[in-house]
Amino acid sequence: MLEVAFYSRKGFLGTPEMSSASLPALTLLSVIIPARDEAGCVISTVRHLHAVLSDAGVPHEIVVVNDGSRDGSWQLLQNTAREITVLRPLDHAGPHGFGRAVTVGLDAMHGDAAVIMMADESDDPLDVVRYWSLLNAGWECVFGSRFIAGGSVTDYPRLKLLLNRAANKLISLVFNLRFNDTTNAFKAYRREVIAGCRPLLSPHFNLTIELPLKAVVRGYSWTTMPITWKNRRTGAAKFQLKEMGSRYFFIMVYIWLEKHFSRGDYRRKP
Repeated sequence: MLEVAFYSRKGFLGTPEMSSASLPALTLLSVIIPARDEAGCVISTVRHLHAVLSDAGVPHEIVVVNDGSRDGSWQLLQNTAREITVLRPLDHAGPHGFGRAVTVGLDAMHGDAAVIMMADESDDPLDVVRYWSLLNAGWECVFGSRFIAGGSVTDYPRLKLLLNRAANKLISLVFNLRFNDTTNAFKAYRREVIAGCRPLLSPHFNLTIELPLKAVVRGYSWTTMPITWKNRRTGAAKFQLKEMGSRYFFIMVYIWLEKHFSRGDYRRKP
């Protein structure tokens, strides 16, 4: 059994939103992985993830959404699915974009919980096991942070790191949120949270803030835990800083307006 540590505004083993022991037990975890031109790493990501989850006894499926790859990723995924039966490759015809690909995966998932994970081996499968444990402990969302005690980053580009810290600080201030890694995609949600956050508007990487911010604003229980991240060893990063600033700002303002002016119309119902 893995030992799980988690954090919140009150510190170690506290939480901003209390968990509910009355939530139904989970039976299947869907790991959603969007992939665009990741032939150099997506199969090793799938193999490592499947091995770790199997060893930990986590019932799972791995939904990899091929988002317009031109490098042979789709054929590799099809071939691997014949060997790893829990792998479900989906070919997304387009229009393309990180958020659109994740949404396709969420629409198709069979599980009663989902983890969104990157294809480039930057996320640690052991953290997926910890997510599963906390979801089963009664949390509706679990948000990992690379920037709390126990978390770490390896080989993070300096400019990208500075901009990341600034963006997350702004989000924390705007939403009075005691969480410092909102922009990271690697998070876990029960199925009912995904349903309660719809419609999903973000076609690109701004989905990484849309899901957690909607979950918080709409009243779902959440906690945090430390996670690790390491820079990709193969391929090119798909995130483009110059393209994302206004898109992040749009989603942030949209959810801020919902929080303050929707009169609770979108909050979860008791």
